[in-house]
Amino acid sequence: MAASAKSFLADAGYGEQELDANSALMELDKGLRSGKLGEQCEAVVRFPRLFQKYPFPILINSAFLKLADVFRVGNNFLRLCVLKVTQQSEKHLEKILNVDEFVKRVFSVIHSNDPVARAITLRMLGSMASIIPERKNAHHSIRQSLDSHDNVEVEAAIFAAANFSAQSKDFAAGICNKISEMIQGLATPVDLKLKLIPILQHMHHDASLASSSRQLLQQLVTSYPSTKMVIVTLHTFTLLAASSLVDIPKQIQLLLQYLKNDPRKAVKRLAIQDLKLLANKTPHTWSRENIQALCESALHTPYDSLKLGMLSVLSTLSGTIAIKQYFSSAPGTAATTARSFDLVKLAQECCYHNNRGIAAHGVKILTNVSASCQEKDLLPLEQDAVFGLEALLVLCSQDDSPGAQATLKITLTCMVKLVKCRPHLSQSVVESLLTQLQSAQDAARILMCHCLAAIAMQLPVLADGMLGDLMELYKLIGRSATDKKQELLVSLATVIFVSSQKALSSEIKTVIKQQLENASNGWTAYRIARQASRMGNHDMARELYQSLLTQVASEHFYFWLNSLKEFSHAEQCLTGLQEDNYSSALSCIAEALKSYHKGIASLTAASTPLNPLSFQCGFVKLRIDLLQAFSQLICTCNSLKTSPPPAIATTIAMTSGNDLQRCGRISNQACMKHSMEEFRNLATRYGDLYQSSFDADSATLRNVELQQQSCLLISHAIEALILDPESASFQEYSSNGTAHVESEYERRMMSVFNHVLEEVESLNRKYAPVSYLASNTCLSNAVIALLKVPLSFQRYFFQKLQSTSIKLALSPSPRNPAEPIAVQNNQQLALKVEGVVQHGSKPGLFRKIQSVCLNVSSVLQSKSGQDYKIPIDNMTNEMEQRVEPHNDYFSTQFLLNFVILGTHNITVESSVIDSNGIVWKTGPKTTIFVKSLEDPYSQQVRLQQQQGQPPSQQQQQRTAYSRF
Repeated sequence: MAASAKSFLADAGYGEQELDANSALMELDKGLRSGKLGEQCEAVVRFPRLFQKYPFPILINSAFLKLADVFRVGNNFLRLCVLKVTQQSEKHLEKILNVDEFVKRVFSVIHSNDPVARAITLRMLGSMASIIPERKNAHHSIRQSLDSHDNVEVEAAIFAAANFSAQSKDFAAGICNKISEMIQGLATPVDLKLKLIPILQHMHHDASLASSSRQLLQQLVTSYPSTKMVIVTLHTFTLLAASSLVDIPKQIQLLLQYLKNDPRKAVKRLAIQDLKLLANKTPHTWSRENIQALCESALHTPYDSLKLGMLSVLSTLSGTIAIKQYFSSAPGTAATTARSFDLVKLAQECCYHNNRGIAAHGVKILTNVSASCQEKDLLPLEQDAVFGLEALLVLCSQDDSPGAQATLKITLTCMVKLVKCRPHLSQSVVESLLTQLQSAQDAARILMCHCLAAIAMQLPVLADGMLGDLMELYKLIGRSATDKKQELLVSLATVIFVSSQKALSSEIKTVIKQQLENASNGWTAYRIARQASRMGNHDMARELYQSLLTQVASEHFYFWLNSLKEFSHAEQCLTGLQEDNYSSALSCIAEALKSYHKGIASLTAASTPLNPLSFQCGFVKLRIDLLQAFSQLICTCNSLKTSPPPAIATTIAMTSGNDLQRCGRISNQACMKHSMEEFRNLATRYGDLYQSSFDADSATLRNVELQQQSCLLISHAIEALILDPESASFQEYSSNGTAHVESEYERRMMSVFNHVLEEVESLNRKYAPVSYLASNTCLSNAVIALLKVPLSFQRYFFQKLQSTSIKLALSPSPRNPAEPIAVQNNQQLALKVEGVVQHGSKPGLFRKIQSVCLNVSSVLQSKSGQDYKIPIDNMTNEMEQRVEPHNDYFSTQFLLNFVILGTHNITVESSVIDSNGIVWKTGPKTTIFVKSLEDPYSQQVRLQQQQGQPPSQQQQQRTAYSRF
């Protein structure tokens, strides 16, 4: 168990000596048994970290049973510590195997004479509601404690009742009347009623229960008009509607009614907050009348704080389907058409409001309307949106307060969205950004540079003339080494790299290097080099990596930087390629391969057990193999010049009926066929790399996909021009260009793809059958065109923003990994597979795990029995199961047969399926050995048969029964 549960979270130790699971548990158990209260408490509060390091049921079950013992015999302070540990470790509760024993030890305290001990026990039971939702003794204790005269116990009972109501339909139905009586009872204090009302939000298990709870809340809103009561009741009303789903339109109307008619600002604020919740959760339930009513309230309110809240709801709705429903013209409602643009009128009024937040929401609404309703003629609206955005840009760029920066972020996000949907506005937006960049604060400049880079990645709108402004600004940055200045250097350099579509001029490189020498640290230079590698400016990147080699303190960092320098140099060698100059191309590729081989050696040296750099190594190895395949293809094409096909090759081809004879000796050697298979094999390997990169960002995955498509393109061109012109199809390749292009690299690659496809198709159409010279020229030029596009090293090559790993534990498992598990051949092995999904600091940033696919296979390694013929079905086991992780834990079982005597190798491999149904081969792969032994009875019978003795009567009878 200790071996299987060893955590990969090395940073969880906080400098303490690493222990295996059992030793760590024994260490804490020693603290629990201590006679000193302080040591006991310290041991208790260290349990959550133990659960994080070893999150498997065997340890968690033992640990929780020990904590339950402490809870049973300890004092109230220790019980409180155990309660906090249980609440912190809620996701591990379902891994408790002996739930009955755990509950029994905890529940014994409910009979204490101390009301505080009973209250802590009730809270403990409430925290465990997810694993004991239907325990009747717990239900009974909660109902009983609601009638207690001790306030602490009653509050604990309310907490437990809320948790059990959320988990158990029976408990919710049973407690609903009790809660109703207490709320309506005159003897119940008002503050207690305020705590009881939120329990009703969990009464959503069926329609009748939700309906009765809704009626009760309706009565409470009418009967108790005090501010606190109305606020709590309305919020509970909203949460109940959001969970039960059927009453959301009614709830929206009720909240709008209170927003319009109730004079109290606190109630209005609560109504706005709940409307925002419903706008986020169910925007499709908002009718045109609801949005219209909200617009009218916003237009007529004199309070800026309320107007800000209402605009926040409207800006949320404007980015959803609700805005299309609002602007769609319903038949027969011509009178309301003029008023249906109250939303636009409100947004135009608010664009220039003196409150920054209101103005930001105003322009956000205009931007969303312009983007969503593209079929309408909204030219004035677009202009209003641009003018409003420019005004906010001027206002916020001069202010470095947190509020101004938050507003500026909204403004810049709207600018990117508007330019993406309405490209004709890009020029004016970019000009206003560049103008404002000169006088803005440093914090605002950084955000504006990010915005400029995002716009330039989508549309090549930053012309060479604009580079001058950026370079002047780069020279003007002060010589101070503050964090803001360093960040600004990186952001400005990124914009310059994006905007210079071709190679950087020597003047630009000189300015950047001078500024880095004057005012930057090594980390800033590395970040700029990294951006240069992403944008394909490899000469600049190589010089920066070279300058950083002597500034790092670790040999792993040195090897990492050296490998990046070599990769940049290799890619720089490929920029000098020219069409129709094949000997030069071969020498450039050879030089690039030389640098790549040096780089991969450094990259391997830079890897560590905790950071194996598997994606980087895989990507670079594929690049090396791709360059070698390109070089081989050009050599194959060139060999035709020295060994052309004979003059009668066409006649031979027509006589034999084999078109390949036209290519002469090449077809006989099957060089082209081998080359095509090599490119297809590379495409498959790129696909495997894609599938193993679950944590990669979308740009990195798209980059891998483009490399795969380039391999498929060349293999298709070989097939279409030389090997099989008749059956080659262009359909599956021609649709790739219609996808939305996200970067300049992708744009250039797609352009090359389309150009090559057009060339191949036109050759096939015009000159069928294609001459060997034309086809080889076309292939060589296609290779050179692909290599001339500078390779982009995307973010995942340098930085891992999302981290997901799976830890598997198999049982039974041997003490020694090389030792096999003994199983009799007439029995089945029940293999239990447990797993824990472990995340980094940003779980689910790019994609989330929907389910885990477990594949179990067994292979016979060595046979130890008689050498007789066995059906192939009995030789191996192949099984697959899909399980959905709950609280990052999953468990399942497999029944395996081992009929053949001998040693079997069992392999368990896991892969994950994301929320879109895509399978990712993340691993891990675990192996155990099983030794299949002959059962004693069969062995005895076999020995008797060998000795020539007939089996006894009792044995015959047993044999007859053993069939059943």
